[in-house]
Amino acid sequence: MERSAGSSHRRRRRSRPVLGGAMAVVAAAALTVTGLVSTAQAADVNNAKNAGFESGLANWTCSGGSGVVVSTPVHGGTSALKATPAGQDNAKCSQSVKVKPNSTYALSSWVQGGYAYLGVSGTGTTDVSTWTPGSTAWTKLSTSFTTGANTTSVTVYTHGWYGQAAYFADDFEVTGPDGGGGEEPGPVIPAAPGGLAAGATTTSSVALSWNAVSGATGYKVYRDGVQATTSTGTSATVTGLSADTAYQFSVSATNAAGESVKSAAISARTAKEGTGPGPGPAVPKHAVTGYWQNFNNGAAVQKLSDVPADYDIIAVSFADATPTQGSVTFNLDTAGLNGYTEAQFRSDIKAKQAAGKNVIISIGGELGTVRVDNDASATAFANSVYALMQDYGFNGVDIDLENGLNATYMTKALRQLSAKAGSGLVITMAPQTIDMQSTSGEYFKTALNVKDILTVVNMQYYNSGSMLGCDGKVYSQGSVDFLTALACIQLEGGLDPSQVGIGVPASTRGAGSGYVAPSIVNAALDCLTKGTNCGSFKPSKTYPSLRGAMTWSTNWDATASFAWSKAVGPHVRGLP
Repeated sequence: MERSAGSSHRRRRRSRPVLGGAMAVVAAAALTVTGLVSTAQAADVNNAKNAGFESGLANWTCSGGSGVVVSTPVHGGTSALKATPAGQDNAKCSQSVKVKPNSTYALSSWVQGGYAYLGVSGTGTTDVSTWTPGSTAWTKLSTSFTTGANTTSVTVYTHGWYGQAAYFADDFEVTGPDGGGGEEPGPVIPAAPGGLAAGATTTSSVALSWNAVSGATGYKVYRDGVQATTSTGTSATVTGLSADTAYQFSVSATNAAGESVKSAAISARTAKEGTGPGPGPAVPKHAVTGYWQNFNNGAAVQKLSDVPADYDIIAVSFADATPTQGSVTFNLDTAGLNGYTEAQFRSDIKAKQAAGKNVIISIGGELGTVRVDNDASATAFANSVYALMQDYGFNGVDIDLENGLNATYMTKALRQLSAKAGSGLVITMAPQTIDMQSTSGEYFKTALNVKDILTVVNMQYYNSGSMLGCDGKVYSQGSVDFLTALACIQLEGGLDPSQVGIGVPASTRGAGSGYVAPSIVNAALDCLTKGTNCGSFKPSKTYPSLRGAMTWSTNWDATASFAWSKAVGPHVRGLP
């Protein structure tokens, strides 16, 4: 992480008459010998520990498990803090910092995302704070404080705001006199990884694994000497390869200090054509979709085998972008998932499919950076998703790009994927409410463009405030009318009822706003399919073949004792 060098403060000298010629030289020499020349004070230091989160959450405490360390976005180094407010928790993360009494300190941090606060308490004088309403780029928050006569430690903190989006923080500084710890020694460049080995191969991908390296925060994977992908764990799948072709692979370890030398190279050959996966289980007429988290953000950590049978489609969240535009890969967060192994994960996919469930790979999410806006990226997207389907056995893909979508090229990408995967391909989408207000929107256009191969659009009816319904009236989120009047736009805008689902949070902590009780979800399903249990809005006709419902996430559902799936799952299965 970036560390600003402290400024050197020099003591003030008393005014002295100017001495001329030799007298000045003699006087200066005498002053030097007798030790009367002023000396510089010790340079200020950054008294914060793990200021850039390169060591995870060490030295930090986050309320309600709201904080996690992420590899993107970062301000400096390879890590940053992501903290997500939920319910009555404002996602406060704090650290106790040693300081000197009667001293002045500069406090700063870089922030991005939703509302972000920076402050200090326990100063012994006046506690201070500052904040920003949020930004899409890194913004520096700065303030200063003075300690009291008996103050030897203070608490510095950052937090978000209730109901607002997650915020990111990086590169904290508490700059001033050394309070007893001083600056931490910087990291050293890690050693080269050992144990590089090739695992499963497909016609377009090779799975790789290697041994962990002490002090490494990430790894770079090279194909024939050119960087192909990165990983925060000890495995990765290189995609976009040609069938029946030999490649050379090597890997290096990285941290804030730099990159190690590459490991010894190994050779691996992709599979021959004709070895792809067959079609998966048929999606039920009425289906429940749940997102499974490949990360720990405070929700219950799950294996796929922990996901209840009430879920018919399980969207693995999320695929990772690669350096090649449009291309994606998948890296199981073994560390964050309490040691869940690749072998267990793959076995659980097969078990779910044997039980009649579809397991798909989700692309995007809040931080997704996958961009498909030209022919090359469309092809890279199709090839890489198909490679993941071949490698892991995924039944399809979910499009959850919350940072923009190009209908022309996403349509091309999904058409190419469909041509490779065949008629059993499952395609789902999870647009935000604003994305489906009009058929002229890029998301809506994409859905209509691929209507013949589209499984379901589970719009996110949350984090959106008030929106227009199909009758032109404004409805507020959190009500049955919001769900039914906005679903009506899709139902009357060209999608088949079997391609429309209602997407909601599984618990109050699952989203910043817009949570509704499972009973409200069931009432909306009844209103749309049977014309019963409606609010003030009642559609002009019913849609008995409505596909069902979706939730973010199976993990938040587990955190709330599966209250959502236990209520909504049986109700969906009982629809006409």
